[in-house]
Amino acid sequence: MYPGLHAQNTPDKAAAIHARTGEVLTYADLDARSNRLAQLLWSEGLRPGDHVAVFLENHLRYFEVAWAAFRSGLYLTTVNRYLTGPEAAYIVDDCGAQVLVSSRAVHAVASEIPKQAKGCRRFLVVDGAPKGASSRFESFEQAVNAYPAEPLPEEPLGEFMLYSSGTTGRPKGIAHALSGRPVSRGLAMAVTLKRLFRVDADSVYLSPAPMYHSAPIGFSTAVQSLGGTVVMMDHFDALDALRALEKYAATHSQWVPTMFSRMLKLPEQERTGFDLSAHRVAIHAAAPCPQKVKEEMFAWWGPILHEYYGGTESNGLTYVGPEAWLAHPGTVGRAVMGKLHICNEDGAELPNGEAGLVYFERKRVPFSYHKDPEKTRSAQHPMHPTWTALGDIGYVDDEGYLYLTDRASFMIISGGVNIYPQEIGRYARTQLVCPIPRAHHAPQGGRRRRDRRTELRVRRRGEGGRPANRGRGRRLCVGR
Repeated sequence: MYPGLHAQNTPDKAAAIHARTGEVLTYADLDARSNRLAQLLWSEGLRPGDHVAVFLENHLRYFEVAWAAFRSGLYLTTVNRYLTGPEAAYIVDDCGAQVLVSSRAVHAVASEIPKQAKGCRRFLVVDGAPKGASSRFESFEQAVNAYPAEPLPEEPLGEFMLYSSGTTGRPKGIAHALSGRPVSRGLAMAVTLKRLFRVDADSVYLSPAPMYHSAPIGFSTAVQSLGGTVVMMDHFDALDALRALEKYAATHSQWVPTMFSRMLKLPEQERTGFDLSAHRVAIHAAAPCPQKVKEEMFAWWGPILHEYYGGTESNGLTYVGPEAWLAHPGTVGRAVMGKLHICNEDGAELPNGEAGLVYFERKRVPFSYHKDPEKTRSAQHPMHPTWTALGDIGYVDDEGYLYLTDRASFMIISGGVNIYPQEIGRYARTQLVCPIPRAHHAPQGGRRRRDRRTELRVRRRGEGGRPANRGRGRRLCVGR
């Protein structure tokens, strides 16, 4: 259930493959290299509960760092590689990382981190620090190779401490208590992947998204916990993703809806010319998928689309398979972890079919926000402290299926009527067919009318994200 076991049984099997270059990280190499790094971290005085951070592009070394942390009882914080120097430094400092692993490719930004992250003692650079770099930055490879490839005498299981996106302020670390289990028992996420998506040692999992996000790094390491193979793209490209599915005979994959949209926009002859016969489970989450987009994906890929809803907080989880979604279009599934409750702003439970704040009930609160007890308390129900919410609005039907309608922080109240910009965004994506570059969402906005009602408008975007015209946009709705 972890690389140490797989290195004994299948040492030459690929634990990870770089999709573009074809470079392979075997289980023998993953085991040896993560052991060496674990020894280095121990020599630096890091003990269970301490922190290490990684600031990398999608690089095979990502997995070595992750498993070194996991087999040392450490917290691992992944830092968004597209942040500025001060933004990245804030996270490295806030999480309390004592060692940072970055790379030559991101060194221009990483070089700014030591000024703010005063508690970080060692800075290791994958592929070597560039010429002229500060002496504080040293070669990752040289540093790690100085240590034995033997496991530590005890290997308690570590954990992620990932950061929120920071859309409502500075990012917050999301902490989970260490389990106390040995790493040899495998990652908890592996149990979920095996149960819901039938991942096993024969699975080949394509990951097209950035590894600093919770789902890509969480699912990829869980696949490795089960002995499967991860195919990692360095960045998403619609055609390259299809090529990788075919080239590596991927059995499993994970996407966000924007990726589906981009693949669907390829010329039909081009996108349907690949052999995807090995592909049997396509997972998606992270954002609501427009119903039209999902129906088109079903028509193309067949009944292999699986969807889940949950947050990095791991406070609850819903899941819906292909057949159930086709019978309940638009749902994000039934609860498979935690019990669902839909409540109004006062905390009163609402009847089926009525939208409110989505809570999950657990026996205990499974997370806390790092150094922010007030934010932790704000996620809890006012009367039931073990019910927690992440800010999503939705309703449950009579069969227990959850449907999301919006985020509480996005909802606009106009004249006593709730307006949900997410619905406007879906309309813009599917009807206006506006290109959505990179991380941009469909254009959304509002302006205040003289009668104090809010009017929402959308404007078409041209290529590159610029408005296609300077008109005032198309009025879609007015709250009354």
